[in-house]
Amino acid sequence: MKTLTGRFAVTLLAFALAACTGDIVPRVKTIDSAALGLSQTAAPPVEAEWWKAFGDPQLDRLVDAALAGNPTLDEAIARLRSSEAGLNAARSQQYPQVSFDANELREQFSNTYIFPPPYAGTTQWFGTLAGNLSWDIDLWGRQAALVDKAKALGRAAQFDTAGARLAIEGAIVDAYVGLDEAYKLLDVAHATVVEREHITSLADRRVRDGIDSRVDLTQAQTLLDQARKDEEQAKSNCDLAVHAIAALLGQGANAWPTITRPAGNLNTNLTLPASLPADLLARRPDVQSAQERIDAAMQGRAAAHAAFYPDINLTATAGFAAIGLDRLLTLQSEQYGAGPAIHLPIFDAGKLRADYQQATADLDFAVADYNAAIIGAVHDAADRLTQIRALDQEAVQQQHFSADAALGYKLAETSYRDGIANQLTLLNAEALLLQARQQQAALDAARAGERVHLILAIGGGVDPAPAAASSEGTEP
Repeated sequence: MKTLTGRFAVTLLAFALAACTGDIVPRVKTIDSAALGLSQTAAPPVEAEWWKAFGDPQLDRLVDAALAGNPTLDEAIARLRSSEAGLNAARSQQYPQVSFDANELREQFSNTYIFPPPYAGTTQWFGTLAGNLSWDIDLWGRQAALVDKAKALGRAAQFDTAGARLAIEGAIVDAYVGLDEAYKLLDVAHATVVEREHITSLADRRVRDGIDSRVDLTQAQTLLDQARKDEEQAKSNCDLAVHAIAALLGQGANAWPTITRPAGNLNTNLTLPASLPADLLARRPDVQSAQERIDAAMQGRAAAHAAFYPDINLTATAGFAAIGLDRLLTLQSEQYGAGPAIHLPIFDAGKLRADYQQATADLDFAVADYNAAIIGAVHDAADRLTQIRALDQEAVQQQHFSADAALGYKLAETSYRDGIANQLTLLNAEALLLQARQQQAALDAARAGERVHLILAIGGGVDPAPAAASSEGTEP
């Protein structure tokens, strides 16, 4: 009866200690996804190697090279391996722990302790040799919560790795779009040189025919010199774009000759959503990682709460203990035992409560980080969609502008060659044509770049299912 009363008292004390945490509650709530303005339509499927839609083998090779041995990706993979090790370590605590201990000491025994004569007050060899077993039966689920926390952190690391891969892929493709723009602007600069050489030739003929003065010829030659200088600058910009890609690959001058003009069509119409997709949050690796960290923080909080309850272990030991080396491994020296062990925190100067407060604060931090991630995801995707729509409308107007500028230059060149129009008319028309060509190259690059950015904004080809199903650790 006394034993039952004692057990009941211990249980009541444990619950009383846990009840002291009732005022420690999370303060931050997750944002309701229904208030984010997502559409009812899911995003179209995106291939894992989405950049191959551009049909450029060189781009494929560059992305593969960037993913091989990239420091950022290596760091993410190392964190993933670390999380898997953490999961295995947490799991190991759910199983019986077996150890072996042995020692042999030359010891001066006390006259007033447990050792009887003739050993009391003498110096003897005292040895023990034992195998030990301990098993935390996890009555309150603390170890299970720590395992679930490690699982969630492992899934978060998996999504972090996927996010790192996606960022590297996006950086290479974005830089490749810049290289394509640089070469198109070089084409424009070269065409301008050819046209101004032709204008200078016409001006020279008109001066010799007495139609224009040498002032007109000098002006034409000045503009030709400027065009040649701009062409050299355009060549330099191509080289700088090549250098930027090589740097992303982690390579130097040895890689420059291997990076040539893009051969694919970077304005390929990729399969993209027309509005904010309903599955945006499920596709973004950063959002999924933040969600997993909420789960990890919740499990950490559960483990901190379970720490208020008694730890109950089953223990056993078997081995030998003897005074004197010659008696250690004899049957008379054997000893063994087994039984339960209980540990109940009663007074710890507020440590358990502080740990629980910290775990709750960690949960609030994880929720706030998740809220920031989903707001950023929606903002990013919405901006890209707006930019794409605006650029598509701009492309229609640009097409008219380019056609009118080309026609205007052709008419002005014909009139100038026939002596009908003056040089100023031709130069104005040529300046408009140059502007149209430069704007077209920049617009093509902007449209391609925004499509790439939208691919990244909706999570690229990341599939959340395998990431969520993996990182289960290794059974011991």
